Amino acid sequence: MIFEWDPAARNWVEVLFCYPGLHALVLHRLAHWLHLQSISLIPRLISHLGRFLTGIEIHPGATIGRGVFIDHGMGVVIGETAIIGDYSLIYQGVTLGGTGKEIGKRHPTIGKNVVVGAGAKVLGNINIGDNVRIGAGSIVLNNVPSECTVVGIPGRIISKSGERVGPLEHGKLPDTQAAVTRALIDRIEQLEQTIANFYLQH
Repeated sequence: MIFEWDPAARNWVEVLFCYPGLHALVLHRLAHWLHLQSISLIPRLISHLGRFLTGIEIHPGATIGRGVFIDHGMGVVIGETAIIGDYSLIYQGVTLGGTGKEIGKRHPTIGKNVVVGAGAKVLGNINIGDNVRIGAGSIVLNNVPSECTVVGIPGRIISKSGERVGPLEHGKLPDTQAAVTRALIDRIEQLEQTIANFYLQH
């Protein structure tokens, strides 16, 4: 999956030694297994070591599926009850966190084949469907159905079951602000033309 997600990956030696996202996930697999055995302290120490070595903080209780890739990774935080589906892609600065001091399930559930852009925050016990794209810097506080693209603060669905956007094609995310601005300019031009026609007739 790393070679599919990251065009900068050259060979397995480079990946094994130079990809902190891989290191963090390997350490998490061990910490998570120990956590499931109800072993205390040691899983948290492994998690802390992973954070020190990679800058990626993953609670041992988090459930992470197969083929998940954390690209760059610095500043990623994944909470205790977070669930990440298979083959999802997470960029640097992402937080999968809670919204307060709730108990029980309090972190998001991410579906399969989801891309969470750099700096995005997905907060609370919410569900993100399969094949969702979350734009960089977005803050998502509500459930998102499958096959959607979400951007903004707070996160808004800007396309649903429409044209698929590839996982690395961030430049093809719809620009909703530009669309609104263009619509306003068109409306102003129409009003100006209407006023000009009115003065010509009078």
